[in-house]
Amino acid sequence: MLDIQVIDDPAAATVALEPTRSRLLSELAVPASAATLATRVGLARQKVNYHLNALEAHGLVQLDHVRKWGGLTERLLVATAASYVVSPSAMGPVAVDPQREVDRLSASYLIALGARIVREVGDLVRRARRAGKRLATLSVDTEVRFRSPSDRAAFTSELTEAIAKLVSKYHDPSAPGGRAHRLVIVAHPLPQNPDSQEPS
Repeated sequence: MLDIQVIDDPAAATVALEPTRSRLLSELAVPASAATLATRVGLARQKVNYHLNALEAHGLVQLDHVRKWGGLTERLLVATAASYVVSPSAMGPVAVDPQREVDRLSASYLIALGARIVREVGDLVRRARRAGKRLATLSVDTEVRFRSPSDRAAFTSELTEAIAKLVSKYHDPSAPGGRAHRLVIVAHPLPQNPDSQEPS
């Protein structure tokens, strides 16, 4: 089972987002049969089988094993991943694209960058898996609480300068065997706790 599976096929996304099928996916973190699932979710076994067939046809669940009891053969299925995310690719030509955004300081541009990360890394993960390789990535996630807007502006300036210096030091467009990497740095306010009295 994968930690995360990126869904880029529109039909698979439609299947995964249907509420009953989404519930079945969550129940299939561990292998289960249609009869077991029917009891858990309160549906007829035939109805559960119908949904499981759709999930299996789109590669969202797979056969874990078969067991026999009382002369019957029972298929136990398991989800292909612990979690799923829908790639912007599933939206086709209306998918968000940072190349179409004008204001690079806008929230829309930040969302477009995040969407591109999901699309590109999801594709790279699939290719690496097919090749039997691991994908080397780097992620940094932290929080910083600024005392004032002027401190935030100063931080932004210093960070930009530091990144430019590092890129200038390590970027070599003509290096034989080198490989280009995308570096994206974003910052956004943390969502407020509904009970918080802090100003937004």
